[in-house]
Amino acid sequence: MNLYDLFIKPYEAYTNVQILLEATAAVFGILSVFFSIKKNIWLYPTGIISTFIYVYILFNFGLLGDCMINVYYTIMSIYGWILWHKNSEDHIHVDVTYATRKEWIYSFALFILSIILVTVIYYYKPYIDNQFLMEGASLGLNHLDWANWLDVLTTSIFLVAMWLMAKRRIENWIFWIIGDLICMPMFIYKGLGITSVQYLVFTIMAIMGYVTWIKSFKVKNTAKS
Repeated sequence: MNLYDLFIKPYEAYTNVQILLEATAAVFGILSVFFSIKKNIWLYPTGIISTFIYVYILFNFGLLGDCMINVYYTIMSIYGWILWHKNSEDHIHVDVTYATRKEWIYSFALFILSIILVTVIYYYKPYIDNQFLMEGASLGLNHLDWANWLDVLTTSIFLVAMWLMAKRRIENWIFWIIGDLICMPMFIYKGLGITSVQYLVFTIMAIMGYVTWIKSFKVKNTAKS
């Protein structure tokens, strides 16, 4: 399969509105990551615009896990926005630290609970697709393909990443990097080439963010000492 088949051909069946929506969501998503690297609170309003659009897109493409996580992103963005505002001297930028042992335990618990929750939702996907009618719906997980299982995994990874981001913990970038790398082939398979390229950009930016936050933490500690 060539690049045309992977990135261009799927869009021949899409409307101009669908393409514009995906492109807009991708641009605001990249802006959100850019602001997060800068430890700038504007990551949240730009991120909310992106996630709102992706909720619609991902639901229509049957990626329920990623659809759910974008709903969660919106909620966590409001939570993070409030936390960052409270912990910022200029109400724009914040200080960052490493996660505590207790936060790692919470992160692991959140990951496991997410795996269970998203799997249960996929179990009931035939019921959801059947307009919430049991008649004619065959419940189970046999309808899932490898992309759906990756969706379950990445949803759980990103849930942890978003929570750690709201807490201003440096390790959040590790989870973003892992999840972004997994998402690239998944979205190519689902025919969302623009989104796949967005996740490639996300991966590069997440690496930059990880390095930048570590440097910022070291500079802050050096200044204190």
